[in-house]
Amino acid sequence: MSEDIETYEQEAPNLSHRRILILMAAVIVLGTALGFLYRTPRFGIGFLIGGILAGVNYYWLKQALSGIFEKAIRDGERPKFLIGGYLLRYVFVVVTLVIVYLTHVVEFAAVLAGLVSLAVAVTIEGIIRLFLIAFNKKEI
Repeated sequence: MSEDIETYEQEAPNLSHRRILILMAAVIVLGTALGFLYRTPRFGIGFLIGGILAGVNYYWLKQALSGIFEKAIRDGERPKFLIGGYLLRYVFVVVTLVIVYLTHVVEFAAVLAGLVSLAVAVTIEGIIRLFLIAFNKKEI
């Protein structure tokens, strides 16, 4: 029984992470399609650009934090937090947003909406987890 709990605790974060990425991709595809259908192609492409930007930002953060924690676990000492590399993500996002805003190639609001795709995916994941807990089910 305790082996089942340990296996579940080890696998749950991977399942959740994978599901968040799948949900994020679904939100981006759905938002892009709805943007093309109900707004303009510029809106759909803008949503896609925002979604891709959110994905790049997410992976960049994940890699940076994984590196910090792996080094701390491996070396057993407090890692040196390099603020420059961490803040470079924000500089990249801001520069991209400024370029989109100044060039008017796509709708700026659509890019911002696409950036929210990760938050929407995390919210959906939270709702899924609440239902799993409420109905006492294992991961789906």
